[in-house]
Amino acid sequence: MVNVWLKAQRPLAGNALSLTLSLNTANGLLAIVQAWCLAVILNAAIFEDAGLTTIQPWLWALLILFVLRALAIWFAERAAFRAAAGVRIALRDRLYRQLQRLGPAYLASQRSGALVETLTKGIDDLEGYYARFLPAMTLTSILPLAILAVVMPIDWLAGLVLLVTAPMIPVFMILIGSGAEVRNQRQWKQLARMSAHFLDVIQGLTTLKLFGASRREVEVIAQISDDYRVSTMQVLRIAFLSSAVLEFFATIGIAIVAVFIGFRLYGVAFPFPSWIVLPEVSFLQGLFILMLAPEFFAPLRNLGTQYHARMAAVAAAEQLIEVLQTEPTQASSGGESLAAHRPLGVCFEAVHFSYEPGRDALQGLSFEIPAGQRIALVGTSGAGKTTVVNLLLGFLTPAEGRILIGEQDLSQIDLADWRRHLAWVPQQPRLFQGSIADNIRLGVPDADLDAVREAARRARADRFIDALPHGYENLVGERGAGLSGGQIQRIALARAFLRDAPLVILDEATANLDPESERLVQEGIDELARDRTLLVIAHRLATVRRADRILVLDQGRVAEQGDHDTLAAAGGYYARMLAASSSTRITVTAQEQPA
Repeated sequence: MVNVWLKAQRPLAGNALSLTLSLNTANGLLAIVQAWCLAVILNAAIFEDAGLTTIQPWLWALLILFVLRALAIWFAERAAFRAAAGVRIALRDRLYRQLQRLGPAYLASQRSGALVETLTKGIDDLEGYYARFLPAMTLTSILPLAILAVVMPIDWLAGLVLLVTAPMIPVFMILIGSGAEVRNQRQWKQLARMSAHFLDVIQGLTTLKLFGASRREVEVIAQISDDYRVSTMQVLRIAFLSSAVLEFFATIGIAIVAVFIGFRLYGVAFPFPSWIVLPEVSFLQGLFILMLAPEFFAPLRNLGTQYHARMAAVAAAEQLIEVLQTEPTQASSGGESLAAHRPLGVCFEAVHFSYEPGRDALQGLSFEIPAGQRIALVGTSGAGKTTVVNLLLGFLTPAEGRILIGEQDLSQIDLADWRRHLAWVPQQPRLFQGSIADNIRLGVPDADLDAVREAARRARADRFIDALPHGYENLVGERGAGLSGGQIQRIALARAFLRDAPLVILDEATANLDPESERLVQEGIDELARDRTLLVIAHRLATVRRADRILVLDQGRVAEQGDHDTLAAAGGYYARMLAASSSTRITVTAQEQPA
């Protein structure tokens, strides 16, 4: 299956691969002509006492052949590089788009280091297959046959030796290569695990330092690295062994041809039956055949060398195929446009969703978010709040039930069009390397500076931005390096204001903020809620008191719903959560009091 998939990607190389094959074939045929020219020159100079004038045309022809072969090799290398580059670019683009289609739900279940390894080294490992192995395989099927067609009419005995010894090289190459392929796939998996673990350690380095576990992780990484070293040496051991075997059989074949030709030139009789008539060969013919013998085995030796490029490509392709053939769990693009409504109403009707068999995240969830209201979603960890958000954002699709946007089924709405009606403010917004203005423009790239300023003002972010050395053109680092948590959160709110979407989803936008930043962000949220439908995912119950209605989730179902006062007085789930939250806050406050 992997080999079929690799061959199916050949069209991605375009005409460059065909040009590579043609130039390599031309180079091989020119090698036959070059061998004949050399044989003629040596025969004329040694046995016929020819002068420079006599052999000068052949010398010029030999020089032209040298130039032509050099140009053919040079252009073939360039074409091979372009062919491999075309495959790499196309596959990397396809893989990146596939990861986009799979969405955050898939990425959250994978180790980022392994995916990065597949995107980088995995695709780069395919270069040797298209730039080296495929041309070598094609040349192996053409050049030896062409040399046999030339040698057989001159000396069938030498041709027979070449014909018998040639199959031994690919046979032993396959025998040895099969063992190397298993180890090579194991080595690739170890490399992916090592990369994933190393990236995880780097991302969690602060936590490891704080808990004093960094030295222990150094020992773990050292052990993983040593295991990878041992695996690599096993692959190289087999690679060197296969190269030695290939050289041995090629040398034996050339030596036998040389012996048979040399004995006949000296007139030595062979102990063959009388009915076998050995052909007579001249020095010119013998020298020509001897020069062709290394050229006969050269493509076979080269194929054996490049066979390891194929093994590396096979190991990498397995990971690529696994990602490319994964079906997304999110809604697909295409479908009808969303009818213009402002604000939007949302309705969940008996929605079921499971991340895996036996692990139900939502169990017949039904609720309504009326247009223009502020709805809060609360519940313990694992109650299904994040699943609801991912379903609304289009990153997941319900297993059963449906989600209505107005009167339209979300599964029938074009995903890109639906997301244009959404604004999302996560608990931990992500800023990207660039200016503050560009980060605010993330959802509306063509917005002018005046619109950006107005969005920042409404999000209560204009004061700190104007105080920066370069204002809205001030550069921030990745993940907002250089800004506080409250400032990052207000920039995320400014994105929502600039997008001006009728439905806004807030995932605890005031978490982990100091009181002043929380006040400013809450003021921005209150303004954002005007003339919009707001869904607030709350982890801190103090932030949901202003909601028009509170939905309490428990094990994927709505356990209670109502306003704050009604639920607090009901003595149910919400009241117990409120009491637990109050006791925790009192305990923390007591611990902060000076002794």
